Amino acid sequence: MIATATPLTDRPTLLLSRERTWQRYLEVRGLTEALCQPLAVEDYVIQTMPDVSPPKWHLAHTSWFFENFLLLPYLPGYRAFHPQFGYLFNSYYETVGSFHPRPQRGLLSRPTVDEVRAYRNHVNRYMGELFAKLDVDQWPTLAPLIELGLHHEQQHQELLLTDIKHIFAMNPLRPAYHPLIAAKENSSIPLQWFDYNGGIRQVGHGSDEFSFDNEMPRHRVYLENYRLASRLVTNGEYLEFIEAGGYNKADYWLSDGWHAVQTYDWQGPLYWERQNGRWSLMTLSGMRELDEAEPVCHISYYEADAYARWAGKRLPTEAEWENSAAEMPVQGNLLESDMLHPAAISDNADLPAQLFGDVWEWTQSPYTAYPGYRPSADSLGEYNGKFMCNQMVLRGGSCITSKSHLRASYRNFFPPGARWQFSGLRLADSA
Repeated sequence: MIATATPLTDRPTLLLSRERTWQRYLEVRGLTEALCQPLAVEDYVIQTMPDVSPPKWHLAHTSWFFENFLLLPYLPGYRAFHPQFGYLFNSYYETVGSFHPRPQRGLLSRPTVDEVRAYRNHVNRYMGELFAKLDVDQWPTLAPLIELGLHHEQQHQELLLTDIKHIFAMNPLRPAYHPLIAAKENSSIPLQWFDYNGGIRQVGHGSDEFSFDNEMPRHRVYLENYRLASRLVTNGEYLEFIEAGGYNKADYWLSDGWHAVQTYDWQGPLYWERQNGRWSLMTLSGMRELDEAEPVCHISYYEADAYARWAGKRLPTEAEWENSAAEMPVQGNLLESDMLHPAAISDNADLPAQLFGDVWEWTQSPYTAYPGYRPSADSLGEYNGKFMCNQMVLRGGSCITSKSHLRASYRNFFPPGARWQFSGLRLADSA
């Protein structure tokens, strides 16, 4: 092959793209640190269950990601900040090397929070040097890696808030992370239904903008006619399920779900408490009285499925959900609203409400590969592909998801028993 010189006219495009990406890098990295500002130093090291990571770990791991996948391979002469940080802050990349056991992250008092902050500053400094030295030939290779690293950090911003809520909820003092935003006087909006015609549809990511590999390739699916609820299931509606004995009747539950109810003595969603005949729930603003008009949150797939069975409906498939959301704008109660809590809606619209934001919506679809999916052959092939087993797909984002992180094709996934994530449900039915 004959090498050709890159035209000089491409260089302004490189500089503009590089500057925009650098500004986005600073914004995303800065937001992670801003989310930690309300924490006391003691809060950074707590791990309340294996699924929760200490806030300090999130700060370090997101820096390790840039160090390992960008600085070490692409910045000449770069040396790792600390020789053992790769072991401590690698999450699950077997091809990169061994890593500290996830359930033991909360046992580490060192490195200190100050040392972790110094690590972040170090990585940011050398990422700035990498940006400054990039040339046209490198940009097509590095730009996608940088963008992946930023979306990876946005995932950890959401996990950071999810984990902080669990940490604070396990404290008998029930501290508040975030100032209380007074709830509006709301009443539940009557549930309506939207009908969708079936047929052959396209799902999966289909543009040049960023997506994770598990959203591709775009492919055809066949849908039967279906109906989708106009809004999310509310606390009040879910309370009816509880009061009808929903947690005491095996008829509504999958076998694994009923086993979880009995093993863990589930009586309601995570963070719900009943005192003196009234229900309250833990929020990132501390304990609050239950608002029956708000979307139900912190339920497992098992609970979402059981409620749908009790209601005589079902959960949507992920293809049905995406088909309904494909032409909808990404807007709603997201991280930018600064509520950090699911919100009630004030009226019904001509299209389904709350498709984006408020709570992640469980679907009935198992997390598996799309037809033709192939993970990349490098270490980043471990990012999504190896988790395509024993998990269920959620769609739509939540009140702690950044708007710039979402799109209709986004596939989140968790084990069916997970409840600490901001997860709820929307009903579906066959037409």
